[in-house]
Amino acid sequence: METSQLVLEYRLLKGNDEYVPLYHYEHIELEQILARRECEFYVKEGVTYKQRSSAIEENLHIIYVDEYEHSPKEEEDPESHHSIKVEVRELNTRKDHPALTTKYMRTHLEVLSFIGAVYTYVNRKEWERDSAEMDEDRRVYVLYVTETGFTFDQ
Repeated sequence: METSQLVLEYRLLKGNDEYVPLYHYEHIELEQILARRECEFYVKEGVTYKQRSSAIEENLHIIYVDEYEHSPKEEEDPESHHSIKVEVRELNTRKDHPALTTKYMRTHLEVLSFIGAVYTYVNRKEWERDSAEMDEDRRVYVLYVTETGFTFDQ
């Protein structure tokens, strides 16, 4: 399989084995496809989609989604033009998921390695992965975490 010919398609599930193609990305890198597939959520045009499954049909990679929620479209982050931005946020709806830290990465393989880990460490605390999101509107990956209670004494 040539990576220059890979295609990613998001499809909206519409009941029993019915789907509607939503978004189509040609000539996408395998690393970006894998990073996006690691994300349980995908945001585009103010709509959050929840991933249900994925498939591969030769050079076509498919991510099947359901609509999860609608929000106003957020502005693109200008900082995300020079690198790949990853936000780590506490999973806390009452506090609007406060940002714990922001990381800037050079490759989608780095993103995949980071968002795919079960535990991450921020501000001398251990956090457990809940989910990840590819927010295409803001051009940022978001890792949602919950505090485990383990802290570093140093």
